[in-house]
Amino acid sequence: MQAARMATSVGRQLLRLGGGSSRPSALLGQPRPGPAQRPYASGATQAVLDKSDSVSSETSTSGKQAKAKSKSFAAGMFKGQLTTDQVFPYPSVLNEEQNQFLKELVGPVSRFFEEVNDPAKNDMLKQVEETTMQGLKDLGAFGLQVPSELGGVGLCNTQYARLVEIVGMHDLGVGITLGAHQSIGFKGILLFGTKAQKEKYLPKLASGETIAAFCLTEPSSGSDAASIRSSAVPSPCGKYYTLNGSKIWISNGGLADIFTVFAKTPVTDAATGAVKEKITAFVVEKSFGGVTHGPPEEKMGIKASNTAEVYFDGVRVPSDNVLGEVGGGFKVAMHILNNGRFGMAAALAGTMKGIIAKAVSTLPESLASLNLNPTVPLSRYPSSLAGTPSMRDPSSTSSSRPDSLHFPPAWTELLAVAIVPPSKPSPTPSWGEETREPQWDTRVLFQVDHAANRTQFGEKIHNFGIIQEKLARMAMLQYVTEEAAWQVTDECIQIMGGMGFMKEAGVERVLRDLRIFRIFEGTNDILRLFVALQGCMDKGKELSKLGSALKNPFGNAGLLLGEAGKQLKRRAGMGSGLSLSGIVHPDLSRSGELAVQALEQFATVVEAKLIKHKKEIVNEQFLLQRLADSAIDLYAMVVVLSRASRSLSEGHPTAQHEKMLCDSWCIEAAARIRETMAALQSDPQQQELFRNFKSISKALVERGGVVTSNPLGF
Repeated sequence: MQAARMATSVGRQLLRLGGGSSRPSALLGQPRPGPAQRPYASGATQAVLDKSDSVSSETSTSGKQAKAKSKSFAAGMFKGQLTTDQVFPYPSVLNEEQNQFLKELVGPVSRFFEEVNDPAKNDMLKQVEETTMQGLKDLGAFGLQVPSELGGVGLCNTQYARLVEIVGMHDLGVGITLGAHQSIGFKGILLFGTKAQKEKYLPKLASGETIAAFCLTEPSSGSDAASIRSSAVPSPCGKYYTLNGSKIWISNGGLADIFTVFAKTPVTDAATGAVKEKITAFVVEKSFGGVTHGPPEEKMGIKASNTAEVYFDGVRVPSDNVLGEVGGGFKVAMHILNNGRFGMAAALAGTMKGIIAKAVSTLPESLASLNLNPTVPLSRYPSSLAGTPSMRDPSSTSSSRPDSLHFPPAWTELLAVAIVPPSKPSPTPSWGEETREPQWDTRVLFQVDHAANRTQFGEKIHNFGIIQEKLARMAMLQYVTEEAAWQVTDECIQIMGGMGFMKEAGVERVLRDLRIFRIFEGTNDILRLFVALQGCMDKGKELSKLGSALKNPFGNAGLLLGEAGKQLKRRAGMGSGLSLSGIVHPDLSRSGELAVQALEQFATVVEAKLIKHKKEIVNEQFLLQRLADSAIDLYAMVVVLSRASRSLSEGHPTAQHEKMLCDSWCIEAAARIRETMAALQSDPQQQELFRNFKSISKALVERGGVVTSNPLGF
């Protein structure tokens, strides 16, 4: 009876919700074995999307997928579910030969960036030196994930990430040049291109003979990709499109020969006959004519990379150069950007490693020997040490910036390695085949979606909800690395004191270079909102199902009683019964408990806020930002637990060090989540705070700046 009454109580709340080049061989200085000698080569060129004989069968398949229960930890945590399949155990997917091949690449690439590339000179010249560009081409660095059959190196995601980490450690300007080219520039051809498109474009792109750029952002669109105005009008004969428009802030815009361009095209609805404008993706060659670019932009950082506005004036683009389906360009763009985020994260992991090493190397030996707590300011130590630079107390920064994560450098060491895990063979399609089964690792933070189905000459992306769910996970990955890298570099300058401020040290350049990453591919504010809204949407669907079930309680008794049981346990202080025992290493059991407790607290608040705000939660941005911060904190806890558990289980030399880092991170993150959730539960105060924030923001805009005057009155 008690369970029944609880179900009725829960129900009342729920009902209110409503609704061919030889260049790559230079990497080893010797001929590379052919695909037959390298078993992983075929795996590294696996198709991006599932093979399907017809669109109808694809639709049927996607329908089944939609009904399948998500195995995503990120989606589950908003619903109070502890789904560990994709997080534990920490993946280790390279076989012995793949590992050996990667080791043979790491040495030459590292030496190149240490001995040949000059980041300071690139920054001064505002371009990558020609000798460096040619050296990168000789290394095969412009086609790392292009199938070897088409002149590329054919790396999988894990191998690619490891090499990009080296680039990020030494020169982010060069990293942007390479990333804009292959991580997003021609990634659409790899993911969605026809066999003919791949054969035509990829060999020269892989060798660096031609350079690629990704053209999406427009002056009027900003982070809203759906609002672009560039247009592509089909010719009466249907053989080509006439492209007009402009794109801004395009990396490689002044260097590129090949552009992935997004424009609106008229699309006729087969069912109704209505014509609507939808975004379509195109492969555009500069040689088509009508493609020009502006001068290089003057930027705060990443000065070595080329950034320019690109103009398309009456460009005739063959219909064969449509990338994917006509009208399917928005999803293609999101797919490309999502797929490229892990490369950005890998580069920034390298940046953090390099900066941490530089910070430590500048500490006087006498100071290092004191075994000081790296999170306590030196003002708390004897006055003889007061003048020495030190890392700040993270709690002071956290309290002054409650809306953001804080990553003390010592603990970021673990994040720098934990958030760039291995993945299975690369999702790049074999040029000679239609499609194969996707071979992507979907564990930890590298969770690349494979929710689309494709045929040889076109794409049919279904079940976009799954894609959005995985976009949210990749958004968390991007957010964590960008925020952490910025704070680690800022702390390094603090540790170095005046020397860190000097150009000679090279750290100020890194700080300048890093600033754009919190804007790239969706500002971090947008990423946070997306993470929170996606998670709330998943939870909202679950609540709606419960609300519908109440209308037929006898037919849905199991669902209702299950929810009632959870509510009873929660109100009785019994917890959810969730546990990471047996999943995390026994030595990390305490941190595992903290993660579970944080998840329970987080899910409770998410549900309460959804019930209160219903669909209007989309307008509660201050609330959503705090939910996103806690969600990202929670996900990071699980990631470092996974990494540290593997190290302890396998007896790695640094296992105990990783355990300390993991425990420290979990204690801090759990405290932040606990504090944030408690504040959100004290609803009157939070509502007053949020109202004040809105009023202050409105006043600033209306006044055109600060509202208050100087204390002197003038």
